[in-house]
Amino acid sequence: MAGFSLQKRLLDQDILPDSALNKEIHLVKKNNERLLAEINTQYRTNEELLFYLEKIIGKTIDASTTVSQPFYSDFGRHITLGKDVFINKNVMFVDLGGITIEDHVLIGPDARLITVNHLTDPEKRRGLRVAPILVKRNAWIGANATILQGITIGENAIVAADSTVTRDVPANVIVAGSPAKKIRKIDQK
Repeated sequence: MAGFSLQKRLLDQDILPDSALNKEIHLVKKNNERLLAEINTQYRTNEELLFYLEKIIGKTIDASTTVSQPFYSDFGRHITLGKDVFINKNVMFVDLGGITIEDHVLIGPDARLITVNHLTDPEKRRGLRVAPILVKRNAWIGANATILQGITIGENAIVAADSTVTRDVPANVIVAGSPAKKIRKIDQK
């Protein structure tokens, strides 16, 4: 059972190294690693990139979306991209827990969206726990920003460059810093 059913089964679970879930994860990962390498080993037009990404994520991607090379993911299957999304160079999606990017989102170079964390118990440290990331419509994630697991970035919100987001970001605000804090509301005309 791959795809969405796998993603759903991972939530609220400790995923231990010798578990059946971990073995299933690595089968999908192995199949996608070749495609991810092919994306980044030579120049590709945006149309070619989207073609490969559709194979990797198992979903259709609207032609209005732009992805710059290189693009990185450690899993690949749990990504959903909306329309008119722009993903700049060197963005890393650690997507095992699920990453949903809604329409008109901008993601700056070297940003990291991380849905996975290791377990805190020293005896189980190699295990994983996942939680999804949701980036709502028209949000902007600045260069080198990090979005951690379980976070929602609100509609029209801006995450300033070099920020680390550890809590949900409300709609129509700018956050900055590490950990990111609200610095002001966005004026709408």
